[in-house]
Amino acid sequence: MHATMATSSEQQHTTQALELATQALCLSNPNPRVGCVITTPDGRFLGQGFTQQAGGPHAEVMALRDAAARGNEVHGATAFVTLEPCSHQGRTGPCCDALIGAGIGKVVASLADPNPLVSGQGFARLRAAGVEVVVGPGAEESRELNIGFFSRMLRGTPWVRLKTAASLDGTTALSNGQSQWITSPAARADGHAWRARACAVLTGIGTVLDDDPRLDVREVATQRQPHLVIVDSQLQTPLQARLFSIPNRTCLVYTASGDPEKTAALEGRGATVVHLPNPQGKVDLGAMLQDLGRRAINELHVEAGHKLNGSFLREGVVDELLLYLAPRLLGPGLGMAQTAALQALADGTALEYVSVDRIGPDLRVVARVQGRDRF
Repeated sequence: MHATMATSSEQQHTTQALELATQALCLSNPNPRVGCVITTPDGRFLGQGFTQQAGGPHAEVMALRDAAARGNEVHGATAFVTLEPCSHQGRTGPCCDALIGAGIGKVVASLADPNPLVSGQGFARLRAAGVEVVVGPGAEESRELNIGFFSRMLRGTPWVRLKTAASLDGTTALSNGQSQWITSPAARADGHAWRARACAVLTGIGTVLDDDPRLDVREVATQRQPHLVIVDSQLQTPLQARLFSIPNRTCLVYTASGDPEKTAALEGRGATVVHLPNPQGKVDLGAMLQDLGRRAINELHVEAGHKLNGSFLREGVVDELLLYLAPRLLGPGLGMAQTAALQALADGTALEYVSVDRIGPDLRVVARVQGRDRF
């Protein structure tokens, strides 16, 4: 499938569609974040929309509805959409059929949908109906916005983002375990925004036992709570843990234990217990990620202790680091991840900085493991 050079007007309307897509960031999971703008052939605005919650209308249908509500006729119009219109019947009908039925004359799409159920078929159906199709404007931005969706569709596993907060010298907790709070309220609120965009938040049994966290989204407004994933090799999660107090949230407990009584007790609290041991008697992290992919988890937000962080890094399954660094030095204590000592500098994990920003008094660093986004 070849991309066609876009005009400056097409680039402008695509930018508007991408801005709309960001409004689906914490809403559309596990569906991709998609925006759509409909204009006349000469660029006059007719309608717009973005993908709603799973099972709700996609961006194209929302834009068609918006145009109708405004009293605008869309026959012969151009639809700017940030991902290929779907061509399959899922919880909603095919968006390409909705565009064809409305008489849209041209579709400008950022890139093809990686979903094997679509993957070019939407474009083919549009072209077969006589709709002009342009592909390419905003491709990089759309893929980045949907990095977890692309990861799940092309690798079968979620995009794994490991979050931690530390002092500038890398200490995440004092030697006595004290860690609340190293970073500022602004950084904690920002961290909740990253939780909100994820399909699931993951932690380990050590964090559950030490901190009794809720691990929900509280500091920012959200219409949905991400799923919770607990790595608990021996099924030690307390039945009275606060994490069970969050309503309407899926809780997955991955374990190496086959204890039927503990399994039944946790399932009685509403958890789903998944038995995935590795030869060392721990949870098989690779198999867990494959299972999470099958459960439609796009972005996995890891908030764990230094031991589990180290396991994720040693297994080579971390895609991205989300680090909050406070302007203070704390000296010896617990680090970001417990890993083995290296014998050569070249053996370290190579990263690429994505962004470095001030969040209140702290720094937020987003760094990507080199090569992990090439899929």
